Amino acid sequence: MGALHAGHLSLVKAALAENSLVVVSIFINPTQFDNPNDLEAYPRTLNQDVQLLETLSKTKIIVYAPTVSDIYASQIASECFDFGGLEFQMEGKFRPGHFDGVGTVLNLLFKVVTPSKAYFGEKDFQQLQIVKELVKIERLPVNIIGCPIVREKNGLAMSSRNKRLSKEEFEKAALIYGVLMKVKEKFHNLSFENLNKLVEDEFKKSDSFTLEYFEIANSSTLKTDVVKLKNIKYRAFIACFIGGVRLIDNMALN
Repeated sequence: MGALHAGHLSLVKAALAENSLVVVSIFINPTQFDNPNDLEAYPRTLNQDVQLLETLSKTKIIVYAPTVSDIYASQIASECFDFGGLEFQMEGKFRPGHFDGVGTVLNLLFKVVTPSKAYFGEKDFQQLQIVKELVKIERLPVNIIGCPIVREKNGLAMSSRNKRLSKEEFEKAALIYGVLMKVKEKFHNLSFENLNKLVEDEFKKSDSFTLEYFEIANSSTLKTDVVKLKNIKYRAFIACFIGGVRLIDNMALN
């Protein structure tokens, strides 16, 4: 959705390494915003984005930046998708209709661009799983490739929303990564209940943050378990607010 940073560029670099031509779609999709103010405030930096992409290649990258009317014509609306329950976990609980919007726009973009491969960052891990399911549902001939989270020096996951943070808020936001690292370190020794309490206690120490949710979920189904199960890969997911800016992050635990 634009406001490109090093995290986005890492996806483009991965695509350039494996393909002869890369299409970067830049489109702020209105149907995946449940908060109109969030849509209005989302950074729009198309000229800078294009210049940034040109530092990687001037001949192998095509920028596809459609208008809202190009994508939705006269009716801005989402399709309804059944993603097998993935859409009701975490982000789906707090952002109604969000993944219908994601599925709608990606389905349209895939059919316009017809890529052989598509690259998505693991920062939006739930979205990555949703996109893989979308491709199955729509029987699209595209291979979805997940790429590692790229982080700032203080550990904060790179995000276009970071540009809305003040310098002080940016520094304080290192708390998110610090908490996830503590959870990872203590994962094998503490119960889910105690890990949840650890996170709540850490956020209570800071007046700057509002914790929206913290969940430890099955990496495949995104469902939570009451107790740890053997041979299951778990991931920690977090969403919080600082200075009115909503930030998300996640981390593999085992």
